[in-house]
Amino acid sequence: MCRNIKTLYNFSPPASEEEIRASALQFVRKISGFNRPSQTNEEAFNKAVDQVAAAAHELLGSLVTLAPPRDREAEAAKAKARNTLRFGA
Repeated sequence: MCRNIKTLYNFSPPASEEEIRASALQFVRKISGFNRPSQTNEEAFNKAVDQVAAAAHELLGSLVTLAPPRDREAEAAKAKARNTLRFGA
């Protein structure tokens, strides 16, 4: 799976529309193989991004958990520590 797509669920503050759209864009780029589509494919590409973003927004709105929301800064610090262990300083 694409490493640039981040988990968006159960964070405080909740994922913004911009974050959801960015993840949708990364997903469509990954499955289409296009970083930037040609003019011929641009309409289909943008439509796919819109549809994936809408589906992600609907999914995030329907999920239920009893776990407390995670803190974005704490999760980012954990990820940075994992990357330091994996790749070094």
